[in-house]
Parts: sequence; C-alpha cells; structure tokens
Amino acid sequence: MKNINVWKALAISLIVLIVGSSGIYLYRNELFRHDYQFTDDLGGNIFPSAILSIATTDAVVVKPAGNHYLGNPKSGFIIRLKARRANSKVRVTLGKTPFFEESISEFVLEKSNTVYQIFPDVIWNYDALKNNNQAAPISISVEVELNGTSLGKKVRTYSVRSINECLLAYLDSKLKFHDTGIFFAAYVNEEHPMIDKLLREALNTRLVNRFVGYQANYPASVEKQVYALWNVLQKRNFKYSSVSTSSLSSNVVFSQRVRTLDDALESSQVNCVDGSVLFASLLRAINIDPILVRIPGHMFVGYYLDKGHRKKEFLETTMIGDVNLDEFFPDERLDSTMVGKSQNEMSRFTFEKSKLYANNLFAKNLNGIKTHQRFYMYLEISKEVRRNIQPIGK
Repeated sequence: MKNINVWKALAISLIVLIVGSSGIYLYRNELFRHDYQFTDDLGGNIFPSAILSIATTDAVVVKPAGNHYLGNPKSGFIIRLKARRANSKVRVTLGKTPFFEESISEFVLEKSNTVYQIFPDVIWNYDALKNNNQAAPISISVEVELNGTSLGKKVRTYSVRSINECLLAYLDSKLKFHDTGIFFAAYVNEEHPMIDKLLREALNTRLVNRFVGYQANYPASVEKQVYALWNVLQKRNFKYSSVSTSSLSSNVVFSQRVRTLDDALESSQVNCVDGSVLFASLLRAINIDPILVRIPGHMFVGYYLDKGHRKKEFLETTMIGDVNLDEFFPDERLDSTMVGKSQNEMSRFTFEKSKLYANNLFAKNLNGIKTHQRFYMYLEISKEVRRNIQPIGK
C-alpha cells in the first residue's frame, strides 16, 4: 500500500513537471503572450501630398475607425493591441527610413480587455517627401514593448507614392467609402514664386491695369481680371495632355495624378485637373475665390463673381490649350470660323465658349454634386479649407 502511494506521488509530480515545462515552453514561444498588428487604413500606401498638406494644420482627413485610439492619426501607421490590464504602458519604436527618422512614442492604455489603435509619432523628412516624384517601396520596422516586455519586432513594406498623386478616396475595413477630394486643395498654390511673374505678364497685356479682386464691387470687373489670366496662359502655348493615371493598383484606395504648378509651367502641358488647379492658384492669388468641380473622369474650375458668393461662373480649362473646338461643340463647326482671327480674338472667343461649355456641364451634373455622389465634388478654396489643407509648396 505504501509503495502504491509512493508511485502515485511520483506520477503526480511527473505530471506537474510536464505541465509546468509545457507552460514555460508555450510562454517562451508566445502562444499565450500578447501580440499586435502593424497596419494602416490606406492599403500600405503613403501619400506625400497628403502628409505635407496637413503637416501644419489640425486636420485629420483619414479618420480612425472605432472609438479607442491614441496618438496622432495623421501619422497613418497603426498599432492594434489589446490591453489585458488597466493602465498598461506601451512603447513604440519606428525604425529610420529615407522618409523619416527613428521615432519613439509612449502611451498608457487606461482600460483593460480593450483593443486600442495606437498612432505613433513620425518625424518626417519633408524634403524627401516633396522630392519623391516616383512611387518607391520602403521597409518599415516597428518594435512594441508592453509594460517593459518586448512583443517583438515586425517589418512591413510600404509604397511611398509620387508627390504628384492625390488621394481621392478610400474604403475602410467595413468597405465604407470615404471621399478625400479635399486634398486637391494642396495643389492650388497661390504663394508660388511663379505667380507674380504670371500676373506681371498679364498686366503687360494691358487687358487690366491692376488686379483688385472684388474691390470694384461689380461682376464685370471680376470677369475682366479672369479673362486676363486666361489670355496670359494661352500666350504660353499650353498643350492639352490627358496623362492622369498613376501606377497605383489597389482595391481600397483611389488616386489621381496631378501636376504641380512647377511641372505644369515647365512642361507647358495640362490635363483637366492640372489646368483647374493652376487657374485656381491664379484666381486665389488675386483674391477671387475659386471652386474646383469634379465629376467622374473630369474636373473644371469655377469662381465667384462677387464677394458674397451670390453669382458664379465656370471654365473648361482644357480649352486653354491647343484643342479642337469641334470636339466640344460638334454641331457648330467652330474651327472653320477661327481662320484669320488674331490671337487675342481667338483667346476671347475660346474664353466665352469655355464658360458656356463648363456652365452646361455643371448644370447637367448638379444632382450628383448636390447629393455628394461618389467622385463628385464641389470644393471652394476658401479660408476654411486653407485652415485644413495647405499648399504643397515649391
């Protein structure tokens, strides 16, 4: 009987030893340890134009999903982690890349058994972002510590998009559509050094004596100033270029290629978006409030004729370039009527036809614009927008 009890005791001890050893093994192999996710809301894409345009503002355009988040959502990087006890301390280290320095962020997770989204600080290299004119892959490493214990290091490859790519929209984890067309305002640059040169060229035409915005207080004065801008751009012999697609291939993110003001002036090429943001830059520089209107596959520019915004006009900026007018007005055979006209006569003619075409286009798409359907946009480049979105800069 005694021997049996001894054997039982030995068996129990052996079982305890095996279970204990297994527990230690499993613990060391992280089966029951904390884990975290390193992710983002834009399908692994980083948009320099979006980062630069909100760097000095309080705007959060890509908003966090859910309620429990910490840090600065403008960083774009997300650490998802569950706090198993209250007031857990988290330390996040992002490794250095060509686009940002190493950064360390610390947080306190106040609630237990709660999944948090943590947005670590990022020390961006703004010059590197601004000069990135072609999509480039980068590997980003992150290490997370929870209550002083490392949860390991993870590495993920991201695509840093070109400065010329504007984030149009994205689908969140629940496939909800979020319009981010406000980022087009980043390409409207009323402070660009070339603006003064263009305005000087416009004054040299003597179509206007000065640019006074709404000070004259009547629409005809505004129209005269707007035409002077149209005329000077036509004298620069812009060519229409339909290049607008990017190399982005994503099911959750939508983007549009946009030339910066530098690119448009150097190449003398514009598509509908390029021409619209360029013209909006000039309008805003002379204190006339511009509007960017987007419909699926196209953009044109508008402007208010009075300070109170009671009247407005629209322009089809692709007609600034060397275009076939018969494509816009197929029933009028307009190209044949242009023979023998002076440059200024042609400029005035296309200006008036541009307004006619764009106003008709606006009227046809008014319902989609008013109801905020997908890829429709009516964006006033106002002081309020400028408080959220700043120009990318030279």
